[in-house]
Amino acid sequence: MFLFTTIAALPAGTFGFIFLGVVALLILILFIRNIRVVPQATAFVIERLGTYRVTWQTGIHAKMPFIDRIERRISLKERVFDFPPQAVITRDNVTMQIDTVVFFQIVDPVLYCYGIENPIMAIENLSATTLRNLIGDLELDETLTSRDVINTSMRLTLDEATDPWGIRVNRVELKNIIPPREIQTAMERQMKAEREKRENILISEGKKEALIRVAEGEKEAAILRADAKKEQAIREAQGKSEAILMLQEATARGLQMIKDVKADEALIALRSLETMATVADGRATKIIIPSNMQSLAGLAVSFKELLSDSNIDTEQKNEKE
Repeated sequence: MFLFTTIAALPAGTFGFIFLGVVALLILILFIRNIRVVPQATAFVIERLGTYRVTWQTGIHAKMPFIDRIERRISLKERVFDFPPQAVITRDNVTMQIDTVVFFQIVDPVLYCYGIENPIMAIENLSATTLRNLIGDLELDETLTSRDVINTSMRLTLDEATDPWGIRVNRVELKNIIPPREIQTAMERQMKAEREKRENILISEGKKEALIRVAEGEKEAAILRADAKKEQAIREAQGKSEAILMLQEATARGLQMIKDVKADEALIALRSLETMATVADGRATKIIIPSNMQSLAGLAVSFKELLSDSNIDTEQKNEKE
């Protein structure tokens, strides 16, 4: 009340200036409130009087007050949705739970806003139906070993189906494959049996390899022993042969020396006696002497007695002196 009384008390010109100032301030405030800054990787869909007008990209934008409005703020970043497990049935009638993870990105904000009512729910349902169709054509073992094939097929199908919604599906992953408990138990037993089989095979191969190595070692040892015996026999034979050869050469040289000195029968007989003495060596009880050596033996005895008498006479003569 005091404000209105104060304004009424002002002169007419002053009131006009104040009114214009207030109006200008209101227009400025309204203009500032209709300025928007679009951040990076974000798009604003703008409607004018309920009709699509433009899509704001990154930067500063201004809209008309009261007739323009921001219908939706859309993030252009890649999104990840982890959908709950879905019950699927394989071709061999095994029911299992599979949950999927979908990576997608909005590439057209307009189609995303006006193409479908609830895009996330649509992608979830579409992934569930696509997964059931794919798993229905596979058996349990193929399902467990064909993750890459299933992921690729689902991505292609979802990407093609979501094109009218302005969505691009970049990747689809099967997060978990949960078969029934009975199947898990059977798989664990099978895996255990397979590991035990591989263990037994490895143990048998190790024993086989060990036996082969032992046999090879024994074979090499036997060969080496045989080679050693062969070398020893060869060396012994060579030694005996060289000894015999040296003996024969010595005998031949002795005969050649006798021949060279032109020894007479007496010398030969004397050498025969020496040989007989060596043969007897004091251990023989009987010695057979050839007849042609008996006379020579008597001559040697006489010669020995003559030498003995001569030695006695010499000793007596020395005593007398």
